[in-house]
Amino acid sequence: MKRYPGLDLLRAAAIIWVMLFHGWTEGLGTPLRPVCTSGWMAVDLFFVLSGYLIGAQLFMAFARGEPHPIRTFYTRRMLRILPVYFFIVAVYEWLPFAREQPGLSPAWQFLTFTQNFFVDYHYNKALSQAWSLCVEEHFYWILPLLVLVLLPLRSWKSVVGICIAVFLAGLAYRWFAWTETLQNGVVLRTAPYRFVEVIYYPTFARMDGILAGLGLAMAKCFRPKAWAAAMAHPYWLLLAAGIVLTTAILIAAPRTTFFAVVFGFPLLALGFSLLVASLASEQGLLGRIQVPGAQFIATITFSLYLSHKMTWHLTRTYVPELVPQGTFQAFILYALGAIVVGALLYFTIERTFLRLRDRRLPC
Repeated sequence: MKRYPGLDLLRAAAIIWVMLFHGWTEGLGTPLRPVCTSGWMAVDLFFVLSGYLIGAQLFMAFARGEPHPIRTFYTRRMLRILPVYFFIVAVYEWLPFAREQPGLSPAWQFLTFTQNFFVDYHYNKALSQAWSLCVEEHFYWILPLLVLVLLPLRSWKSVVGICIAVFLAGLAYRWFAWTETLQNGVVLRTAPYRFVEVIYYPTFARMDGILAGLGLAMAKCFRPKAWAAAMAHPYWLLLAAGIVLTTAILIAAPRTTFFAVVFGFPLLALGFSLLVASLASEQGLLGRIQVPGAQFIATITFSLYLSHKMTWHLTRTYVPELVPQGTFQAFILYALGAIVVGALLYFTIERTFLRLRDRRLPC
């Protein structure tokens, strides 16, 4: 699959942003507090990237009149995700000292990708980042079936309609959940973990980014002239992304307010989709230059995402003198350690199965 330098840069930036956020939530402390506290938004960027890249992979086959690659798609995704994911779940299950928090959801929730629906976040915070993988897995399960049913009938507009319906349903759910389930914010003050369980984690409430990415994929595959026109103006896209993201961050930054969950989340998705479109264009500088290290970080991002909280916990537990809280040195050492562990996981587990996948199931 072709690599896009701009998207590698976005993926690398997103994982570093996530690491800053989780380091802060786990007690790292940092002079970069405004950046750290907003790092949860990077997951929405990952969602947009997934929606765009995976959607384009499926839609392009139909745009070219090729057979539907559904069996190959599922097998390739399993070989991409399951080996290193199951390894990390096993580490958390069998080596409690490696957990960044003592409470861990039952193994069946991780193995069935339902942790984001059933987590008891008040007690079980270890490996909590798996929630976003659950959202993406549900997307991987459903999208090929949707494509299989609708696109052979040349009704790609029906896919657009379904995406809009899902977006509106998610927005309506968050509106209802905040005003009714969370009792106008009263529960947020007494039990903030309920926000995570009811609004932040469930798949049906967090599809905005994936749907925005799918919108980009559909434009690329089914409206090539419009897509080409957009790709010819990457700096205008970047400017629009900057304006929308600035507005979105101001609204969504508190994360648990009514305006954040109802309007901030969709604006983040829109802003990140404009950013992805801008950096997907090779006519812009950021879309064609290779930033040193970005491709490497992007390559190991999945292993890094799964293991970085565990790495930080082990670092502060066993070599606390090297990571004094609140210092830039602490984050640098934490990041370097996490990159080393992520790279080891990638080269020993992830890459092994990727090579097997590419030999048996070439694109």
